[in-house]
Amino acid sequence: MDTRVERDSMGELSVPANALYGAQTQRAINNFPVSYTPMPAAFIHAVARIKLAAARVNQQLGLLDDARAHAIQKAAQAVIDGEYDDHFPIDVFQTGSGTSSNMNVNEVLATLASREGVDVTPNDHVNMGQSSNDVIPTAIHVSAAIAVNESLRPALEHLRACIDQRAGELKHVVKTGRTHLMDAMPLRMDQELGAWSSQVGQAIERLDSAMSRLCRLAQGGTAVGTGINAPEGFAEQVAKELSEQTGLPFVPNDSFFASLSSQDAAVELSGQLKGLACAIMKIANDLRWMNSGPLAGLGEIELEALQPGSSIMPGKVNPVIPESAAQAAAQVIGLDTAITVAGQSGNFQLNVMLPLVATNLLTSITLMSNTSRLLADRAITTFKVREDNLQSPLARNPILVTALNSVIGYNAAAAVAKKAYQAGRPIIDVAEEETDLDRETLERLLDPMVLTQGGVPK
Repeated sequence: MDTRVERDSMGELSVPANALYGAQTQRAINNFPVSYTPMPAAFIHAVARIKLAAARVNQQLGLLDDARAHAIQKAAQAVIDGEYDDHFPIDVFQTGSGTSSNMNVNEVLATLASREGVDVTPNDHVNMGQSSNDVIPTAIHVSAAIAVNESLRPALEHLRACIDQRAGELKHVVKTGRTHLMDAMPLRMDQELGAWSSQVGQAIERLDSAMSRLCRLAQGGTAVGTGINAPEGFAEQVAKELSEQTGLPFVPNDSFFASLSSQDAAVELSGQLKGLACAIMKIANDLRWMNSGPLAGLGEIELEALQPGSSIMPGKVNPVIPESAAQAAAQVIGLDTAITVAGQSGNFQLNVMLPLVATNLLTSITLMSNTSRLLADRAITTFKVREDNLQSPLARNPILVTALNSVIGYNAAAAVAKKAYQAGRPIIDVAEEETDLDRETLERLLDPMVLTQGGVPK
């Protein structure tokens, strides 16, 4: 490999000749051959957004000349647009402050900006008025807020709309309810799907609440929270610039000391993602159970056949989308545990697990975004209801006798249910024999559709 020699405060170092980064990035590459997984592109793009905003503010404050400011802004925009993603190779498991990634961006932007014919340095110009200690926490918030706003929230709205549409189509379908996986009172399919819709809707509400804290930024706190080397008004103006870039309501946090030393907002958002993952797992498992069989299981619905299900059993088709969704949900729950541990790792004035928080948070948002759309488009929108498999067990369901509690009493109703179950006969036939209620009254009291409306049967 062709190399060139670069220098930093620790001395000289060989760097690949075509690399846009310099010595500090190369040291990090050499020091952290851990997972061979680089920081997420979305996070790097967020750091570049901060550099663009800072260059513009420093120019407005008269601290950075027009030529350098314009060159840095142009370079930053190119990074934001994803043109140089291959030049950010530093491992996730690096220095806990993320200083290596901050300098990686500084060095790349300085190289690109210098190609405009001006002398731009990573620390003095690109990093002016900043510290890794406020840039990296800010980038976590900015990247996560953008991902929630542009990817996750629209995906959840789409999922909920698809659920609501199917619920409207299936409000005439009555099925056996289940508690403890055992037969229970009937409900309509729109009621069952409505529960899913409510879960997704409340997940959106919780994400919206978390976003209000996520939009409070650390930028301006610099090294320890005092704002050393950041000019007056820098924090407010950078937040304003980031808001104009993204359309999100970013503001400086009320305590930079808190922003640098803790990751409470990220932990909160991760917790909401975990709650969403629990909802996704529930929906996925319901779909798997309802689809089970098709002959020896419940067979209530038929999911779209997407691929062969077995390398040895011809004709077998599996519920691959719900299975994928369940795995993604499990991963998000696990990532939340790691973020929780990382959130506790604030020592005095700095949290030192920031790269892990950034990566896991963005990974969770990506998993939930993509999974929500897959569930919506390849499972919920396309499943078919097998009404014949719903009606027969519904008619024989002995739990329907619950509707007679207020008429004949619990113990008498239990005796009717037990006899109907043992004989495998419809509950209405046994009730007609064992009570003094006529057929017309029983048909009215035991009508499954009526029973889905709640209240005391009349």
